Amino acid sequence: MSAGYILLEDGARFDGELCAHPEPITGEVVFNTAMTGYQESVTDPSYAGQIIVFSYPLIGNYGVSTEAMESDRIHARGVVMRDAKNREDVATAEGGWLDWLADCGVPGITGVDTRALVRHIRDRGAMRGGIFSAELSESEARERVEAEPSMDGADFARTVTPPEPIRFEGSGPHVVGIDTGVKLNIVRQLRERGCRLTLLPCTVSSEEVLAEDPDVVFLANGPGDPASLDYIVDTVRELVGKRPLFGICLGHQLLCRAVGLQTFKLPFGHRGANHPVKDLATGRIDITSQNHGFAVQGPGGEPRIEVDEPIRWETDFGAAELSHLNLYDRTVEGLVLRDVAAATVQYHPEAGPGPHDARHLFDSFLDLAL
Repeated sequence: MSAGYILLEDGARFDGELCAHPEPITGEVVFNTAMTGYQESVTDPSYAGQIIVFSYPLIGNYGVSTEAMESDRIHARGVVMRDAKNREDVATAEGGWLDWLADCGVPGITGVDTRALVRHIRDRGAMRGGIFSAELSESEARERVEAEPSMDGADFARTVTPPEPIRFEGSGPHVVGIDTGVKLNIVRQLRERGCRLTLLPCTVSSEEVLAEDPDVVFLANGPGDPASLDYIVDTVRELVGKRPLFGICLGHQLLCRAVGLQTFKLPFGHRGANHPVKDLATGRIDITSQNHGFAVQGPGGEPRIEVDEPIRWETDFGAAELSHLNLYDRTVEGLVLRDVAAATVQYHPEAGPGPHDARHLFDSFLDLAL
């Protein structure tokens, strides 16, 4: 290992030791509060363009395995840790965490005061930053950070979408997904329910989606700013009312924008496996897995919903009703369209990693099928 540091765009510096791949990297620096699931996190396409700070101190203690992959590769640009481990002597391990990061060409840094770094991001917000060798001057590192494009307005969906349709056979309803970076656990949940699943590139037209004759259209999770994806929003808008739709995470935001609602960037996002969300129809509170940096505005443009009631928006397609509410910061976590068949949630009911409280939502979504 060699000396290195994290430099944020506001000038804050946090020192540590470089591990895994030693090359410098820049991106949006965000934090994840989950205690496990480091491999699932870095392979989640929603982390494209980002450097993950793990708030839990011990990372890598149970190695890596094929089963823990959420896509075919690492999408996070780098990882920041307090105490990185490279253990392989675990029953489920197929390799060491740091060896795997190095093989994948992903920079890491350990020995960082991640508690201080996470508190800084909570106070100042997620921002651009980078992992650098101590041999690189701060002035040069600052130039590289400033050259990194902002996550506001970023379209990373094109970088993670498949180039061609992907098809999975099944005897159940035909789910056609617009793939903006779907996680493999979502695919597994749908296949476990017998769905025939078709995943289409995010550049697909509404005509191409309808040509697949879907029973229900699925809008996937994914990275970047939903306000930069008007080409997908236009496609979704042309599908509303023609086929049932459900959206997860970015898909939730895209469907909301398609019916005329607005999104905004959260100060530091929701990334972790312990976010309480209230189902307003039942009063049930699920502990959920989340990974997003944007959210949907309330009916008056407000960022927070101050009442535990199913308030309504008047949209271009009739009434939309709040179905789920985040109990940490009272942001919108789900909607149901009352005049057409469509529903969304902001969080990840497939939970990879995270609790399984919300997996029942896949059954509710499939009830929308024709």
